[in-house]
Amino acid sequence: MANNTKTDPPGFKLPDPEEIGRSMADVAERSQRIVSEWLKRQASEEHAPDPLNIGSAFMEMTTRLMANPARLVAAGLGFWQDYLTLWQNTARRVMGMETEPVIDSPSTDRRFKDDAWRENEIFDFIRQSYLLSARYVQDVVRQVDGLDPKTAQKVDFYARQFVDAMSPSNFLLTNPEVLRKTAETGGENLLKGLNNLLSDLEQGKGKLHIKMTDMDAFKVGENIGVSPGKVVYQNDLMQLIQYAPSTETVLKRPLLIGPPWINKFYILDLRPRNSFVRWAVSQGHTVFMISWVNPDERLAEKGFEDYMTEGYLAALDAIEQATGEREVNAIGYCLGGTLLASTLAYMAAKKDNRIKSATFFVTMTDFAEAGELGVFIDEEQLRSLEDKMNKRGYLEGSEMATTFNMLRANDLIWSFVVNNYLLGNDPFPFDLLYWNADSTRMPARMHSFYLRKMYQENLLKDPNGISLNGVPIDLRKIKTPAYFLSTREDHIAPWKSTYRGTQMLSGPKRFVLAASGHIAGVVNPPEGGKYSHWINTELPPDPEAWFKGATEIAGSWWPDWHHWVTALGKEQVPARVPGESKLGAIEDAPGAYVQVRLS
Repeated sequence: MANNTKTDPPGFKLPDPEEIGRSMADVAERSQRIVSEWLKRQASEEHAPDPLNIGSAFMEMTTRLMANPARLVAAGLGFWQDYLTLWQNTARRVMGMETEPVIDSPSTDRRFKDDAWRENEIFDFIRQSYLLSARYVQDVVRQVDGLDPKTAQKVDFYARQFVDAMSPSNFLLTNPEVLRKTAETGGENLLKGLNNLLSDLEQGKGKLHIKMTDMDAFKVGENIGVSPGKVVYQNDLMQLIQYAPSTETVLKRPLLIGPPWINKFYILDLRPRNSFVRWAVSQGHTVFMISWVNPDERLAEKGFEDYMTEGYLAALDAIEQATGEREVNAIGYCLGGTLLASTLAYMAAKKDNRIKSATFFVTMTDFAEAGELGVFIDEEQLRSLEDKMNKRGYLEGSEMATTFNMLRANDLIWSFVVNNYLLGNDPFPFDLLYWNADSTRMPARMHSFYLRKMYQENLLKDPNGISLNGVPIDLRKIKTPAYFLSTREDHIAPWKSTYRGTQMLSGPKRFVLAASGHIAGVVNPPEGGKYSHWINTELPPDPEAWFKGATEIAGSWWPDWHHWVTALGKEQVPARVPGESKLGAIEDAPGAYVQVRLS
């Protein structure tokens, strides 16, 4: 008797119709609810037709492009010649002949890491077709004559956003890895991906909020941000954490760290193995960390000067009560470094010399070349942003996070679209991405001042360009020894811009350039030995001249900084225990402020 049992073809699994039915019913119900919530929110909000002011930039680009059609024709001819060569090469490959690629993607481009992109003739053709088209689009927009530099930057940036979005790796039918998994699972990956998509839309209340990591895998104070210590002081804007010593004696001069309030402080205390806090404590520093509040509408009127007075200046007073020491070493990270420089200029005007050394992590004080963040800083966008902030009292943290993610769209947006929605995978638990998703708000008054006076008008670099608490700020008056740490691949604070700070301050200075980017280049412990750094004791005006004369040194920059800062003061005292001072202890580290998450 014949066996009528069906078997799946090798490597292919037929879908379960009952499972599909249940999934689609759930999808329909959830989708209806999401759309209903989104429509309600749209009805209650006013939306500008072009909030990013992209349309006018591309209109100007198109007008100027049409004024020089010969260049456009030449670019088109070059593109079609390359495309014809690609067709011919593909035909030869189909016939078993070896050919060289017309265009290739760099080995660092993880979109095309699957072997099929090169080994299979069809997918290799798709990949090279895309790369040729991408190069053509970018070449055209970059060669338009007469565009204002800001407009040219915006056109280039959004052209790349379009090109990245159109990558064949982002689509089911043109991604070999996704097609393979679809065949292997009978489409279960696509159902799982659809559920992942709906979950992200539910989390964002109708807006896509891409889940980058397993958010349930981490909890601040339990498996990240776990260095022992106490909150010894707090006010409206910050809690001050004093960390417990791990040595019998410590440096007499305490260390104060001011992180950016765009993100939370525990980037410097992620895990014990990569915690700058834990390492600094082990080197004998009494570490104090500012943990900024996650502000709401009640703090809408807090300004940049409030972050100075209730941040660094209040911390200095508290540290003196906690340790009896007036003199400190200070570190400022990114925006925290910009605030530190402003505070030092304020203190110089007030003849206050309590900060004996200043370290600037990836800090801009001259915003003339602010990198691609400048794309988002024009008058139309600032007015739109201020309208939103003035209604709420703050900038929503998710909006800031989206801006930063767009700067590295392939890594921080599209890779997760493929992994979560096409491959149907659950996000991998990764502490750095958890921190990246733990975004914070910005008070309306402070953020407007920061964007306008620094990013847009670039007044911090000018003597007396801005005033804080009625005091004109002049960075040239800063004579405090300064250590500048920048990173070579920084897309938020480009190193050639941060280098300009060395030309402004008047005291002794040291500039060190680390490999990698804004986070990984900073959080690079000596035990890992992952990234190198460059040192040059000379500080010529031109950053390229500095780099040509620099020496590359393997491993972390942390020991270099420790050697520099201890050379300014080596005196030791018995270790200080948090809470055993006039201040006492409010609660255990990491404190309550850092625990406030956005819904």
